[in-house]
Amino acid sequence: MGWIITKYLVTAAVVVLVSEAAKRSDKLGGFIAALPLVTFLALIWLYVEKQPEEKISNHAWCAFGYVLPTVPRFVAFAFL
Repeated sequence: MGWIITKYLVTAAVVVLVSEAAKRSDKLGGFIAALPLVTFLALIWLYVEKQPEEKISNHAWCAFGYVLPTVPRFVAFAFL
């Protein structure tokens, strides 16, 4: 149970970091938000939880496959 709480706290800290950085600087907040932090965190959590390397590799490839289809959302966000 403690491990799940730790994962939630670390992941929530990333969201807080982005929002606090965006308050101070739009460019810095945007830069941090554009980083694949969620993917890195997921890969770290999978590794720490001793998941098979094949599962970690598949997750990384699937995440990479969704990069191009999600690029237009950044353009849409700029206009919203």
